[in-house]
Amino acid sequence: MSDPFEVFLMAPPGFETVLADEVREKGFADPKTVPGGVTMQGDWPDVWRANLQLRGAGRVLARFAEFRTMHLAQLDKRSRKLDWASILRKDVPVRVEATCRKSRIYHAKAAQQRVERAITEELGAPLASDAALTVRVRIEDDMCTLSLDTSGEPLHKRGHKAAVGKAPMRESMAAMFLRQCGYTGTEPVLDPMCGSGTFVIEAAEIAAGLYPGRTRRFAFEDLANFDRVAWDAMKAGNTLVQPANRFYGSDRDAGAIQSCIANADRAGVAEWTEFTHAAVSDLQRPEGPPGLVIVNPPYGTRIGNKKLLYAIYGAFGQTMKERFSGWRVGMITTEAGLAKTTGLPFTSGPPIPHGGLKVRLFQTPRLR
Repeated sequence: MSDPFEVFLMAPPGFETVLADEVREKGFADPKTVPGGVTMQGDWPDVWRANLQLRGAGRVLARFAEFRTMHLAQLDKRSRKLDWASILRKDVPVRVEATCRKSRIYHAKAAQQRVERAITEELGAPLASDAALTVRVRIEDDMCTLSLDTSGEPLHKRGHKAAVGKAPMRESMAAMFLRQCGYTGTEPVLDPMCGSGTFVIEAAEIAAGLYPGRTRRFAFEDLANFDRVAWDAMKAGNTLVQPANRFYGSDRDAGAIQSCIANADRAGVAEWTEFTHAAVSDLQRPEGPPGLVIVNPPYGTRIGNKKLLYAIYGAFGQTMKERFSGWRVGMITTEAGLAKTTGLPFTSGPPIPHGGLKVRLFQTPRLR
């Protein structure tokens, strides 16, 4: 298993090129965009590092085997020939998930059972429907690809947010929207409808150079080839950078502000963040250089009545025009009509699925 293999990094459709930029920036080899994510060639330490360092990936799948299969007996035979002991441990439960598409093997449950039998009979590892380790079997055009989900819980679960609001933005999505806005960690960021503080905390972590996976556990830690010493050394290489700027959040919900403060403290960025209880119309420009205002306001279809939202969007736009000259604005919303209500010079990005809806990033150049 020491030879390079294909690694698949999941991303919401529409974010593939944004994630590929991050993968390239982090020094991974030859990332390529594919529907639903990015592929790259790597080894097991690359898999660990991708889980630890990538902010935009949803999961990291290690594609450890591929072969052509025309019928279930062939799938059974080839699955049994795999060196399961080099990857899985006998004492760690595993689950198998299968999908079949455009193939002579069309029964996903039967394909799943063949691979399960190979693992239990050849290796002796137990099966469990709630196992943290998942082997994914994909049969497409008669080609079987076997992958390990090395992440376990989705990567947007950074491991330090206990309190979330009504309609939370996933951390991985927030990181990609920040990247789309051109944010690199060198300017202040403000979110005037901050909810549980996701944008503010992500921005502060990026500026401080903190690895997003630094406080959580991953499924790959239960693999047979996992090297605890090398992993601890990789995590220890995370050097903190003192941010040059501060990161601001405000919300009209006092409870949300208390959650933000607690979340920022758990994330280790409390000293660089400020959260205040305030309505958008009362928002004041922070001292210091201009930066990025990024906001994920209510959409109407998500929280509340859409008719009541036009006043909120209008007030936000007015505040930006009056007090935030020199700042750039990024807004995530479902409808161009709501964005237009702000009166800001927005251009829009591609649609991104979020909570059963399609949202877009609307962004401005520096406001005059």
